[in-house]
Amino acid sequence: MTDQPTTDRPVRVMVVDDHPMWRDAVSRDLAEAGLDVVATAGDGEEAVRRARACTPQVVVLDLNLPGLPGAEVCRQVVAHDPAVRVLVLSASGEHQDVLEAVKSGATGYLVKSAGREELLDAVRRTAVGDAVFTPGLAGLVLGEFRRLAAEPAPASAPAAPQLTARETEVLRLVAKGLSYRQIADRLVLSHRTVQNHVQNTLGKLQLHNRVELVRYAIEQGLDDGI
Repeated sequence: MTDQPTTDRPVRVMVVDDHPMWRDAVSRDLAEAGLDVVATAGDGEEAVRRARACTPQVVVLDLNLPGLPGAEVCRQVVAHDPAVRVLVLSASGEHQDVLEAVKSGATGYLVKSAGREELLDAVRRTAVGDAVFTPGLAGLVLGEFRRLAAEPAPASAPAAPQLTARETEVLRLVAKGLSYRQIADRLVLSHRTVQNHVQNTLGKLQLHNRVELVRYAIEQGLDDGI
């Protein structure tokens, strides 16, 4: 059984950038690679309206936008439909920008120096739930989650839902920053089976995406010991 996810339809992508030439180039690269570019937008308000209208699976989003800033666009789009995944594609690699984007609900973050194939791979991985970051930034995000997890928990925090042994095992590897493919290889499972375990865990924990799941796992101390 192959661990490559299969789908009958191409990934639906929306591209948001205020520079027309860059926006057109990214859209063209995605379309030529077989992805379905369902919309584009050049400012924040337009991006929110079009994302709600066309329901993309992945929004490739610049942070520096006229009108609403990119982080606020991300927050509103994800709040309206938690199933939408946001991949930030920004000229900035500043730590503050990365952390703000992730806290706003972004699933991944690439800087614009990324190559075409790196972008295509990132969009496809984002579509299936992987958290994708430019090398060096993933460690920053995990470090921030660990810092937040060290803060005192609310006194009235509810009891954690019961996960199966396999779900907990997958969650531990998610917390270590492994991709779904790496988890599948480690546990000798198919890529689809790993996705299913993650989706079941998200449902039980009432979380929306892999980034929230990583934070939860670290808060529970599941990033230790593997």
